[in-house]
Formats: sequence, C-alpha cells, structure tokens
Amino acid sequence: MAVSISANIPMPFSVTYFHERVLAEVQAWPVDVLADYARLIELLVEYGPDLRLPHSRAFGDGLFELRPKGRSGIGRVFYCYLVGKRVIVLHAFIKKSQQTPDRELKLARKRLKEVQHD
Repeated sequence: MAVSISANIPMPFSVTYFHERVLAEVQAWPVDVLADYARLIELLVEYGPDLRLPHSRAFGDGLFELRPKGRSGIGRVFYCYLVGKRVIVLHAFIKKSQQTPDRELKLARKRLKEVQHD
C-alpha cells in the first residue's frame, strides 16, 4: 500500500513578473523597502490569498496590493493570482502621497485584464 506524505503539505505559489521592467522597478527601490518586499514575497509564496492586511490588501476584481515599506519610503506592488498557484506581479511603484495615484491603479487594472484574457 502506497502512502503519500505530500497530501498535507501545501504547495507554494510561484511569482512571475508581467514584464522585466516591473522587476527592474522593484530592484531599483531603496534597500530597506526592497528588503521588506523580499520578506513579503516570501509570505505571499507561502500563504497566497490567505495573506491579508497589513501585508496585502484586495482591490476587487482579482487585483491585490502588496505593501512593503521602510524608513526611506513606501512601495506598492499590484498583483493577481492565476490558475496553478501563480502570482503575477503587474505593477510596482514607490508612493509619494497618502493616496494611491489613479494612473498607477489604472495601469495595474489594464495589465490585469491582459493576463486574464491570455
């Protein structure tokens, strides 16, 4: 009789980027914000949609926001989930105001539609 030991081990999520420019934007962030982003990505890979505030926030229609921060600034990363436990990082930027700028949100939503219709 065969026994599967992986039955109770959750499979992690994989993370990919909409375009190499999105990854380049993140990599250009201040080191403290980038370090927090790396920590949050590890949590996202492990917990997926169970990751909630203060780390992640749902924007509706399948769009989510990761919320890295550091002494030198606040980053925002928009992402979505696709079938097969895949996370797609759609857009990233450093916040310069309290509100998320409309243009940043519109770009993320546009990219979300693109990946959902592929």
